[in-house]
Amino acid sequence: MGSGPGRTWGVQLGPYLTLGLQLAITVVVCFFLGRWLDGVFGTAPWLMIAGLALGVTGGFISFFRTAIALGKKEDKEAAERRAKHED
Repeated sequence: MGSGPGRTWGVQLGPYLTLGLQLAITVVVCFFLGRWLDGVFGTAPWLMIAGLALGVTGGFISFFRTAIALGKKEDKEAAERRAKHED
């Protein structure tokens, strides 16, 4: 992550720092949604477990998609900087 014109380190690191938060929020929300549905339908603990599994799966899929996209973006920016230096 090089320094671009007018870009601060916080702006550059921001997307990476939010990845863990995204994952945690997805897992927690799905867990409590499953727990609430268990209370409504009286199926404890099965919907809570299903919600947790869904949250973990969805969270990791989102995590890896975002991480791969950020990596590709960083590679593209690095290639553009190298091309600029060669000119």
